[in-house]
Amino acid sequence: MKELLQKNIAAHIALSNPETEAFCNLFQHEIIKKRSFLLREGEVCKFEGFVIKGLFRVYHIDKDGFEQILYFAIENWWITDIDSFTNETPSQLFIEALEDSEVLLISKKDKEFAYSNMPEIEKLFRVMTQKTHVALQRRMIDNLSKTAESRYIEFSEKYPQLIQRLSNIQVAAYLGITNVFLSNIRKKIALKK
Repeated sequence: MKELLQKNIAAHIALSNPETEAFCNLFQHEIIKKRSFLLREGEVCKFEGFVIKGLFRVYHIDKDGFEQILYFAIENWWITDIDSFTNETPSQLFIEALEDSEVLLISKKDKEFAYSNMPEIEKLFRVMTQKTHVALQRRMIDNLSKTAESRYIEFSEKYPQLIQRLSNIQVAAYLGITNVFLSNIRKKIALKK
């Protein structure tokens, strides 16, 4: 169960086997059923999670009741509300399982313990935070400068394993367009082939 987490850690930093084992032992295994929430708006996020099975969406509902999907998380991806987790404030986000899922969760207390006792863990989370910032910056630039069609094409090419598991409505919410507009984009792309 923790093998995927161990491989993910090894992809970012070098830890000894005992250090890796000690860090992985700080995580709690949770099974989350499809359509269940790992986090709801208004709750304080008390975890950083690593997805070992399944699919989650992280989203916000705006004042008009529209869903704005920040990101999806599948196997081997991390998931949290970093603002709520870091600042211990009520979340503005929902984290919902779109499939029956399993996650490994680490609490803030255990993460701080790891920082104090395993210095390489700070490097792990620094590297992951930098990668997250890069991805968010690129997404913001894409949303400001690219058409919905080009964003859809890039998303489907970059995450083919993810796009197969999502509904049109979910993809449209991620891209910030309507389901009808997404259907038109898909038809237009199909006609070009």
